[in-house]
This record gives sequence, C-alpha cells and structure tokens, in this order.
Amino acid sequence: MAIGKDRVRGAAVKLFADKGFHGTGIRDLAQEANLSSASLYHYMGTKEELLAGIMRESLERLITAAREATDGVTDPVNRLGILVALHVITHAVLPDETRVVDNEVASLSPEAKEAVVALRDEYESLWAETIDSGVRDGVFRTDQPAVTRLALLEMCSGVARWYSSRGPLGLEELAKHYAQLAMRVLGRLDVGEPPDLGICRAVVSKTWSTAI
Repeated sequence: MAIGKDRVRGAAVKLFADKGFHGTGIRDLAQEANLSSASLYHYMGTKEELLAGIMRESLERLITAAREATDGVTDPVNRLGILVALHVITHAVLPDETRVVDNEVASLSPEAKEAVVALRDEYESLWAETIDSGVRDGVFRTDQPAVTRLALLEMCSGVARWYSSRGPLGLEELAKHYAQLAMRVLGRLDVGEPPDLGICRAVVSKTWSTAI
C-alpha cells in the first residue's frame, strides 16, 4: 500500500509541477504512476485531496527542518542566514515539490486552502520573527520588514525554476551567496560568517530522506 501511495505521490508531484494541477488529468496520473485509472483511486482520494496532502506534507517538513536547523540560534544574523540557506537548498534539490507548493495554492478550494495557508503562514512567521528581531537589535535596517520578507522568500524560491547541479555554481556556493544577498537587502555591509551549511544539508537530507 505504501509503495503504491508513494508512486502516486511521485507521479502527482512531477505532473503538477510540469503541467499544473488543472492541466493534469486522472489518466495522466495513472499513466505516470504505471497504474490503471481504477487502481489509482485505491491509493488516493480526489485529485484535490492529493494536491492538498502533498502541500501540507511539504510545508510541515519545511517547518520541521527550519525549526531544527535554527534550534538554539538566537542571533538574528546567523538565524536568517540559516533560514535562507535551508530554503535555497530545499528548493534546489526538490524543485518539483517546492514549485507545486509555491504555485498551486490558488487551485485549492477554500476549505483545503485554509489548512495549507495556515502552514505557510507558520513557516513565514519564522522569517518574520527573525527579521523583526534583527530590526529591533539594530543589526538589520528596513522600514518595510514584511515586504522585505516576501521579497527574500520570492528570491530564494526562484532557485527551483533554474538551478541545475550541472551548472557552474555548486549548491553550497549558491546557498552562501543567497545568504549574503539577504544580508545586503537588510542593510548589512558586513555580511558576517556564512551559515553552517553542513547542518542545513543534514537537516534537509534527514527530513526528506534524500541524499544531497
């Protein structure tokens, strides 16, 4: 049963990322999962339930990873560097899954959307609290912390659309560069020490059970 569910989930992530939720039909899912259309329903509910489940699971994992990676880190500069690096690494190594989460919220009904948006808000609150703390401490400078947070998240999420492991920039170099960009956006000329990328990679690897 679990293997079948994993096959359906994997097929859905790939197709929703490539074709969009509304562009993916049940026959497409069955073909990608190598199942008959009748067998497909044995491993899933409706197509929307499948999408909502993928989004909730992904966001729950992202929240867990972010909390674990920043546990005990109180300095806002270090904390934000970790959040940025973790977000970039996750979007680089899981581009299909993260694109589905980032792009398909509008495809959900109001009832399904409520739970997903609540999880998204919980994740973004980790960024908001960190940026607000840095502004209060005088280590970050912005008179629009909410807009700055959204801009940073959009910048980091874009990695899922173009990053390739075959490109000239390695994953750790990319994460460090984005952490430096975030510091400059928040008015820091001294970008400080780079985040502990070993922790970020280990947390992502453990949380998503994937080698990176």
